[in-house]
Amino acid sequence: MDHFEVFGLPRRLRIDEADLQRRFYKLARRHHPDFQAQAAPDEQARALEASAGVNAAYRALRHPIARIEYLVRLEEGRETKEGATVKPKAPPVLLEEMFEIQEALAEAKAGGLTDEVRATLSAQRERLIARYRDEEARLQGPLAEGWDVAAPAERPARLAALKEALATRAYLRTVVDDLGAALGDTDGRFTADGEIEGRDRHVAHHRH
Repeated sequence: MDHFEVFGLPRRLRIDEADLQRRFYKLARRHHPDFQAQAAPDEQARALEASAGVNAAYRALRHPIARIEYLVRLEEGRETKEGATVKPKAPPVLLEEMFEIQEALAEAKAGGLTDEVRATLSAQRERLIARYRDEEARLQGPLAEGWDVAAPAERPARLAALKEALATRAYLRTVVDDLGAALGDTDGRFTADGEIEGRDRHVAHHRH
């Protein structure tokens, strides 16, 4: 049973997250070990396994980007275990654009972090963060919607578009982190859910 099936959902990317949460709470309560205290040992073991499965399914589906990553692995029949990440390579469309940045990074790592180099790296980093956000918006918006409305014959192309956008996002994230490290920006690294430490928390605080 895949994670979508756990919650009785089709393999769609744009889902009602409040409904997903309600389904999660219902299943989590049903399988919670505390409610199986008087059950036979084998029933307790099954409940514990089911509870772990519900938790894993919710982690995979509650965040739009994690949901896309999971669906891509699922559709390709690959392992869907969490945490199996590989440092991304630059998509071909970004190779030429990244050459200048890699040169500046090499210069900074060699001890040449002058004011001019720092300004260049900072400007490039801000631009790449904006690109990263744009790619996330494209994934969660038109690309996700495109998958949901695609006919079966269109799905391979839609899946390829999702994979390319995920690769672009992952590489941009890696380069942004590399630039932050070169600049000594301790509040500028990405968290697990794709937010930027310090910056995004500050923005979120002012939104409330």
